[in-house]
Amino acid sequence: MAANLELSDIQGLVARGYGRLRAARLLLLVLGEPAPSRGWLASVAAQVTTADVDPRDTAIHLAFAPEGLRNLGLPEAVLAGFSNEFREGMTTPHRQRVLGDFDANAPERWRWGGPTTPAVHAVLMLYGASAAELEALAAVQVQALEAAGLKVLATLDATDIGDVEPFGFRDGISQPLLEGLGKEGPAFNVVQPGEFVLGYKNEYGLLTDRPLVPAATDAGRILPRDAAGSDARDLGRNGTYLVVRQLEQDVAGFWRCLDGITRAPDGTSRPTERTKLAAKMVGRWPGGAPLATSPDRDDPAQAKSNDFRYHAQDADGLGCPIGAHVRRTNPRDSLDPNPGSDGSIALNRRHRILRRGRAYGPYLPAEQALAGADGVERGLHFICLAANIARQFEFIQHTWANNPKFAALYDDVDPIMGARGPGGATFSMPATPVRKRVTGLPSFVTVRGGGYFFLPGIRALRYLSSL
Repeated sequence: MAANLELSDIQGLVARGYGRLRAARLLLLVLGEPAPSRGWLASVAAQVTTADVDPRDTAIHLAFAPEGLRNLGLPEAVLAGFSNEFREGMTTPHRQRVLGDFDANAPERWRWGGPTTPAVHAVLMLYGASAAELEALAAVQVQALEAAGLKVLATLDATDIGDVEPFGFRDGISQPLLEGLGKEGPAFNVVQPGEFVLGYKNEYGLLTDRPLVPAATDAGRILPRDAAGSDARDLGRNGTYLVVRQLEQDVAGFWRCLDGITRAPDGTSRPTERTKLAAKMVGRWPGGAPLATSPDRDDPAQAKSNDFRYHAQDADGLGCPIGAHVRRTNPRDSLDPNPGSDGSIALNRRHRILRRGRAYGPYLPAEQALAGADGVERGLHFICLAANIARQFEFIQHTWANNPKFAALYDDVDPIMGARGPGGATFSMPATPVRKRVTGLPSFVTVRGGGYFFLPGIRALRYLSSL
């Protein structure tokens, strides 16, 4: 039986990525005095876009870091009900080990969200169908922020570069489908809503831990009752966790590195081989066709193909290498102990995330990138939603992307985003009669900032403004 999602109480970012709203901006905020901040929150809560509407012009979303919730007056006893990952933040020594944030990626080097930068209290996410509509929306919101004494710590602008990410590969193809939203797709890709929305059953048939408040503290009866049957009110219901990481991508370095690896013995550049190696590392062709079903060429007819399984169609990785980026981050039916089974698919569903990222910086085509860096920074504002940060986002990063022993590999990390040692990364490509290996791959992605946030439901926003 499909879950009855309370869409009018869920922020719309859970339901859609706003493909029609091509312009986007993230405002990282520092709250001011609690009373004016709560007054501002009461106003903006009424403007937040809900999941039961599909806007054509603008959208607004709001999420808080623990420091922001404290500023609003949320008691420590209630904050203790949030996940450890959210309360501890992204920059603890343990998180560094989990995420591989060392050397150039170390939080001490971050522009925002790190231990040496001012604390981020909240993130206000603005979307517009055009740059003009975004600017108009931002002007109104910034004026309201300033009037209430809030400060904009940093502005993260997105860039519309189409349906590709900065390296030039079609993006946003493989997303899990929430049970209860009515979106169509492969049955094995449908995930229980509790994996992404607190207050509903997850893939284990359980309610994910969430913050509760005593009924006596909700005199206005704004919050819903605890679905588990206690007398408490559920601050977490219809909310979720938001992960934000600013990832700079060295596009010129990526394509020049692969060009050097694939050159002919006489030093001649081989564009076809260069693109093929890039596709092997990613797991899809630049146009989007998966290597598991189209191993030899890009196929426009499969540009958005998502109805395939690795073990059933490419168990040995002869098409899509075992360690390719998209195969690592969504192994589908290839997980032990029973690859190819429904059990393997079920295990995979417990580690999915909803990606809502946006590119920043101008697009640099591969041929232009080969001429060298243009001095302009570009990359991805990585944004994802998950009800359990540890089991979803952090698990994917640590156990799949950064794990050199993933799926019986020996010394390979994710060739696109995996954490490297001083000697670079190794990437193995199964082939007959013998496999091929590339060694010494440098880092192409550098973390510039990040944080964990709570994206409350609409009633929770109203409750927070009433504290």
